[in-house]
Amino acid sequence: MSSLAPHIEAFLREHLPRHRAASAHTCDSYAYSFQSLFEFAARRLKTVPSALMLEQLDAPLIAAFLEHLESARRNSAQTRNIRLAAIRSFFRFVQHREPGALEQTRRILAIPYKKTDTRLVAHLDKAELQALLDAPDPTTREGIRDRAMLHVAVCAGLRVSELTGLRMSGVAAQCKSIHVLGKGRRERALPLWKPTASALRAWLSVRGEVAAPEVFVNARGEPFSRWGVAYVLRSHADTASTACPSLRGKQISPHVLRHTCAMIVLQATQDIRKVSLWLGHSTLATTEIYVRADPSQKLEAIEAVVPPHLRKGKFRPPDRLIALLRTRH
Repeated sequence: MSSLAPHIEAFLREHLPRHRAASAHTCDSYAYSFQSLFEFAARRLKTVPSALMLEQLDAPLIAAFLEHLESARRNSAQTRNIRLAAIRSFFRFVQHREPGALEQTRRILAIPYKKTDTRLVAHLDKAELQALLDAPDPTTREGIRDRAMLHVAVCAGLRVSELTGLRMSGVAAQCKSIHVLGKGRRERALPLWKPTASALRAWLSVRGEVAAPEVFVNARGEPFSRWGVAYVLRSHADTASTACPSLRGKQISPHVLRHTCAMIVLQATQDIRKVSLWLGHSTLATTEIYVRADPSQKLEAIEAVVPPHLRKGKFRPPDRLIALLRTRH
């Protein structure tokens, strides 16, 4: 039997970051998936996680783990599918290292994903976006920083990892454009709107000399974490909700700002390919979610079709109905 630990260590420390160029967030998500799986397997097999063998993670155990996620932990089908994606990715990696486990791997890879509801993407309308961008106080250093950070996030449609990883060397002269290193090590250069460039210049003028090469740093001069960005966003969303009541109760995350950028670009250009290039998507299929969320994209079809004629008529109620209605006066 083969020990599980060396395989999972090679997968997380070498295969994902080096060969697949996976982001730190993806590696963390996969690590949490395996933590949940190994804790479940250890309880079921009455052992400790470090003593688990590769052969013990068979298809029935994986299926039982997925069922446990939904029934005992009350996880959604989306979360179940995320955990299964990590497991399948690991066993595709293992099948080349352990040829003797091919049958076991084949059975695990045959476990299907669960169908989920396809929801429209959450995004902010024009009034909500403006209220959010106006929330930071431009008379303080933190306010200037937060305003620039929100403007750049919306204008460039950045993932939170791209926003926190944006470096000074990636900002062009006069802040007219930025160079972004995105998911899968894909690079893209993005021009900035004039208000965004002005906000970014204002921040760089007060940023000062700090050791960190990242553009946006916290009060200690250290790069922002994804949780720091989320905290800043929640804080300003609460402030903006006083000026724009529709923001109350809305779940506003950094990715909502990315969705908002996509909708702005789509409505301005009417070209899904430009949205895909702007966001750094690897395929157009990923970008199609924004077409479903924008009603204006269906207007051409409505205007091109001659609708069927609506025959005119007038409803005349029978006497009994009139009598019944009169008794209600």
